[in-house]
Amino acid sequence: MQGGKAWSVDDIPWDRLDPGLVDAGLLKVIKAAAMVERNAADYTLYLARVFRDDPDFVAALERWRADEIRHGDSLARYAGLADAGFDFATRFKRFTDGYRIPVAADGSVRGSATGELLARCIVETGTSSFYSAIRDASREPVLRDLCHRIAGDEFRHYKLFYGAMRHAQVRDRLPLWRRVLVAVGRIRESDDDELAYAWHAANDPDGLTYDRTRCNAAYAAHAYALYRQRHAERAAGMVVKAVGLDPQGWLGCRARDFAWVKMQRRAKAPQPA
Repeated sequence: MQGGKAWSVDDIPWDRLDPGLVDAGLLKVIKAAAMVERNAADYTLYLARVFRDDPDFVAALERWRADEIRHGDSLARYAGLADAGFDFATRFKRFTDGYRIPVAADGSVRGSATGELLARCIVETGTSSFYSAIRDASREPVLRDLCHRIAGDEFRHYKLFYGAMRHAQVRDRLPLWRRVLVAVGRIRESDDDELAYAWHAANDPDGLTYDRTRCNAAYAAHAYALYRQRHAERAAGMVVKAVGLDPQGWLGCRARDFAWVKMQRRAKAPQPA
């Protein structure tokens, strides 16, 4: 954990889990999130190559990797306690057999260190707001505790990558329009196969063929419905700040409005038959 003592799986009060307060739809989101978090640690392999000339930052990436592993393990444990029939190991193998993180590149696929770090800021913005939304939507005390801890970690990760990005920008001098393109591109990638396949691997019965459109819509309907306006606005502000604009300015306000409307539409979009 950046800026504080790391918590462990054993710090969670698992014995306080209240089965009567477990929401079935929310549990499906947690199962998918456990897949993504546990698998995200592989990004370290790619980032370590991109930033191989900065040993201090690579060391910080290893601490980030430890956080991601802990998040995945903790969410998996919660899902297993809430649903005794959930076999994370089997489901996770199903996920990694069908979805692979691209980690082979030696240079940044974003074209620069600044672009790479900006993309990571976008991801950490999304995860911080996501776990905050789950915490606030859930009545189950153990899940609220767990998601509060994870949301805090993700915000610290955002600050780690934001600080490194500011440093890299001194050298790269990436123009604003390029930074905007990187941010928009990374946001659009949230509709790629990772989240959809995680939903499939975590929740679909054996034998059901993966359908990206169906799984993406199912994930969006469950996940985006958890957000409240304050979560969307905070996420939009963090994105605008990462791009290099004033979150309190005119564009910042428009971005917050757009983010909330977009999340509402995604949550209410009809699911394919």
